[in-house]
Amino acid sequence: MVAENPDWTEDEVILACDLVAQNEWRGISGTDPRVIELSALLRGLPLHPPDTRLPNFRNANGVGRKTADIATAHPDYPGTPTHGGVTDRKVLAEFLGQPEQMHARALALRTAAERGEFVNLASPVEDEDMLADEGRLFIRRHVARERDPRLRKRKIEALLRQGRPIACETCGFDFGQIYGERGRGYIECHHVLPLHVGGTRVNGIRDLALLCANCHRMIHRSPWLSPAELRVLVEQATTWE
Repeated sequence: MVAENPDWTEDEVILACDLVAQNEWRGISGTDPRVIELSALLRGLPLHPPDTRLPNFRNANGVGRKTADIATAHPDYPGTPTHGGVTDRKVLAEFLGQPEQMHARALALRTAAERGEFVNLASPVEDEDMLADEGRLFIRRHVARERDPRLRKRKIEALLRQGRPIACETCGFDFGQIYGERGRGYIECHHVLPLHVGGTRVNGIRDLALLCANCHRMIHRSPWLSPAELRVLVEQATTWE
């Protein structure tokens, strides 16, 4: 019998599916920096016991193949789907039905991973009656805030009307300048006042900041910073160099 790596958990598929969604539902090569970064993140999560992992566990090529499984399972894919699993199709359907909520879940998972908030599921379970993937319960309290995708679109349209580049408002990174046509117009959207603060409210485009992925991650690290506060850190670091 050929040894195989553990099946992908729902949390892992959510992270991969979010990457595919950001790539306009196209699979991503294992040499892409985004896939390499996700591979490192997945290899660091305590979702599978070390003795079940082969040397190629969640390596970049494997993560790239998973993005292909998800992309080819999309209803608009014109070719023949690859051999994805039931979890791939389930998570894909959830992303298609609730894109903003599922993106929020992916961000919550990333934040939890960076903060070390994942429960170590690799620990042995003493009671067979309690075998369950309960380590994912923490995300439920992070993803209940609704987001309106139209705000992001209007924010970008407003910048374009002003002749301003679609670049990070904190560090100035422009995906189009670095990645060419693939990165043109790509940017992440951040609520300056986190949605978990203050509950339901009416937001406008002035309540949003457009950030590169790195700055978005840095802002979400505890304690949370405003884009202006992070900009000061970036400027200080640049000055020190």
